[in-house]
Amino acid sequence: MKTSARTLVIIGGAVFALLVLGGADLERLGAKDKAPQVSSDDPTLRLYNLLDSKYNGKLDDYCVLADVVNDPKNPGQPQQHVLRVEYAKDTVFGKLRIYVRTVAQLTPEQLKAYTAKQVYEFGEADSAKFTKTDPGAFGKAGDVYFEPPADGAALATAPVTPEVQARYERYVTQYLLPALEKKASDGAGS
Repeated sequence: MKTSARTLVIIGGAVFALLVLGGADLERLGAKDKAPQVSSDDPTLRLYNLLDSKYNGKLDDYCVLADVVNDPKNPGQPQQHVLRVEYAKDTVFGKLRIYVRTVAQLTPEQLKAYTAKQVYEFGEADSAKFTKTDPGAFGKAGDVYFEPPADGAALATAPVTPEVQARYERYVTQYLLPALEKKASDGAGS
C-alpha cells in the first residue's frame, strides 16, 4: 500500500510540475493552429477565387499592360510596366507568380499593333517578380519578392517593404483582376 501511495504522489508531482513548468509547451503539442482568416475583400483571395472558378485553377503565361511610371535614371522619360502571370492552384509553394518587365512607353500605334505578350517578350529582362503562396497581404511566410541588385545583375531576393506591398496590391487590383474578369466574362476563361 505504501508503494502505491508513493507512486501516486510521484505521478501527481510530475503532472503538477509539467503543468507549472511546461504548460506553454502543451499548447504546441495540440492540433496545428489554423491560418488566420483572410478578409473576403483581400485582393489575392479574390484573384485566387476567380482563377479557381473561371480558369480551372490554372493560368499560364498571361500578359497584361500595367502602369506608366517615370524612369528613375532618366527623369521625364516614361516607362510602361508589363505583367506576366502564372497560377497553379495545386502548387504548394508559389501558387501565383507575377513577373514585371519595363519597356519604353508605348505609342498609340504600338498599342494597336502589339499584344501585351509581344510587348513583354520585347522587354529584355524582368525588373521584378512576386511569388505568392497564400491569400493575405504580400510578405507573409511563403511570399518572396525579387528585384535586380543595384549593379543590374539577375533578379535576387529583396526585402518586402510597404512600397513593395502597395505595388503588389495595385497590380492585382488595378490590372490583373479587371483584365481577367473581362476575359472570363467574354467567354475566354477556362
